[in-house]
Amino acid sequence: MGEEQAAQGKAQEKPYDPMNAFRDVRDTYLDAWAKAMVETVNTDAYAQTTGIMLDTYLSASSPFREAVEKAMLRVLEQLSMPSRADFIGLAERATNIEMRLDDMDAKLDRIEKLLTKPVSAQRAGKRIATEPGHPNKQNKSKQNGRGAR
Repeated sequence: MGEEQAAQGKAQEKPYDPMNAFRDVRDTYLDAWAKAMVETVNTDAYAQTTGIMLDTYLSASSPFREAVEKAMLRVLEQLSMPSRADFIGLAERATNIEMRLDDMDAKLDRIEKLLTKPVSAQRAGKRIATEPGHPNKQNKSKQNGRGAR
C-alpha cells in the first residue's frame, strides 16, 4: 500500500515547466482582447465606420477594376478565347433551349393524352354497339336506309 501511495504522489507531481507561466499570461491576454473586440465590433459606430470604409474602397477601386476588365477582354480577344460575357450568352441560350424542350414535352404529353382517350372510348363504344340486341346497332341500320327486317 505504501508503494501505491508513493507512485500516486510521483504521478501528481509534475516537473516544473517555466513556459506554463508564459502560457497563462498569453491565454489571459488573448481572452481580454477577444472580449474587447467582441464589444467593439457589436457597436453601431463600428458598423457605420466599416460601411464608410467599404464605400470608399469600392468607389476608389471601380475605375481600376473597369480598366482591368477592358484589358482582360482585349487579351482574351487576342488569344481567341471566350470571355465571361460569351459564357453568359451561351448559358442563356442553353437555358432557353431547355425551357423550350420542356414546353414541347408538356405539349406532346397533352397531345398523347388527347389521342389515347378517344381511341379507348371509341373501342369501348364499338364493343357495346356490336353486342346483339343493342339499341345503337338497330339505329345505325335504320340510318343507313336498310331498316330492321
